Amino acid sequence: MTETEIALFDEDYWDQAAEVERALREQAPVHLTSPRSGTPLWVISRYADARAALNDPRLSKDSDRLNAVILSKLPEPADELSGLFSKHMLNSDPPDHTRLRKLLARDFTARRIANLRPRVESLVTDLLDGLPTGEPLDLIERFAFPLPITVICELMGVPEDDRSRFRDWTGALLEPAHDGEGLTASREMAAFFRELFAAKRATPGEDLISALTVASDDGDRLSEEELLATAFLLIVAGHETTVNLVGNGVRWLLEDPAKWAALRERPELPPRAVEEVLRFDGPLRMATHRFTTEDVTIGEVTIPAGELVMINLTSANRDSAQFEHADELDLDRAHSGHLAFGHGLHHCLGAPLARLEGEVAFAELARRFPAARLAVPDEDLHRGTSLIMNGYRALPVVLT
Repeated sequence: MTETEIALFDEDYWDQAAEVERALREQAPVHLTSPRSGTPLWVISRYADARAALNDPRLSKDSDRLNAVILSKLPEPADELSGLFSKHMLNSDPPDHTRLRKLLARDFTARRIANLRPRVESLVTDLLDGLPTGEPLDLIERFAFPLPITVICELMGVPEDDRSRFRDWTGALLEPAHDGEGLTASREMAAFFRELFAAKRATPGEDLISALTVASDDGDRLSEEELLATAFLLIVAGHETTVNLVGNGVRWLLEDPAKWAALRERPELPPRAVEEVLRFDGPLRMATHRFTTEDVTIGEVTIPAGELVMINLTSANRDSAQFEHADELDLDRAHSGHLAFGHGLHHCLGAPLARLEGEVAFAELARRFPAARLAVPDEDLHRGTSLIMNGYRALPVVLT
């Protein structure tokens, strides 16, 4: 594959991304491209470059300026959609990022996440009890989605009857099927959250949304824009990452019966399997947009000021310069810093929760269904086309 043949984000890219990304690392590790939106952006693909870029202050995430850069490059700006959910910590630089992260960090400590294990184990048991055996089912729809959406919605205080709506909303925002679908979903989700905020202010509970609607100990308070964007970030990051972690992991683990058996036979293996799946086929394809505040030289390429940049996490984690036999799923690998949840200032705050859910899911699936198998050949498995998320649209399996 020559550089002129490297076609990032075309219709054939998604199901053969590993091959395309290998060519990028070898031939064009800092690559100017344009996805379907028509917005020009630079993609960074090698591990060393990606790790440095993730923590480079010259690559800014200031939401106001970032939106201005994005809108300046769009043929038909969609002002409302680009800015509606942007005022969260993932789209902020210090000091705003420091302030916003502090307000959330107390609810995502290692101790609090560890205390969720019994609830996660109970949910996994209940979900698996309800699955049929000996016939094909979609593991994404029946298990990988219900598990994390239930956990994050319980943490946030979202009523049970409303939870299924988020699958359609976030899908439309991350991977719109037609023009206008994302904008419609964003308006509906925003209206839902505003009603929820009002209800929590009137009758607060012991949940995350209730806590975020009041001032912190030092008097800080989220604005309405920040509250809306933070709720959006929590619900999307809180379930989509685990959906893909579980789906991608089960897909590859079922390819090798020895690995599936090892998950049952070696109690120490499920947490290690989570780390290796995160490296080998992680839930996030790209880190979210950044823009250059000045000319930035990466390798032999200088990216001019005011350009959009994305960091390819799945490519970086398959870089053979960093990981020996990088294209092999090795459950006994000694890990050395994969980038599946980012690095530095914007490292994913919810990573411990995703790890916990993935560990319990892998262990219990392998224990209860030792002869589980994929229900379709590889060529019938298709990935979504989100720039950010990396996962399968469906995962047909037979549980036995």
